[in-house]
Amino acid sequence: MAVTGDETETGSTGDLAVWTLAQSTSSLPQGGAGDDAHAAIQPMEAAFQKRQLRLMKNRQAAKECRKKKKEYVKCLENRVAVLENQNKTLIEELRVLKDVYRVKTE
Repeated sequence: MAVTGDETETGSTGDLAVWTLAQSTSSLPQGGAGDDAHAAIQPMEAAFQKRQLRLMKNRQAAKECRKKKKEYVKCLENRVAVLENQNKTLIEELRVLKDVYRVKTE
């Protein structure tokens, strides 16, 4: 049964309880000058909540991006260290081979 507000106490007790509950829980204005103000506040609140959510997600994404960048830089630094050691080893090996070649040619 749809509750329209026209029901009276002549119906069953359950219908009266539904009607009373619908009347007591309705806190929205029933017309008048307050409708425009209320209608303007809700979109502003929704926009504010959307903005807050977007900012929160953006902060989280930026935090994750900084973390990934830090890991990437650390990995590159490790790679540089390994390559520098390898380069030193190769330079030393080249020097030794040059010395050996020079001794053989003399």
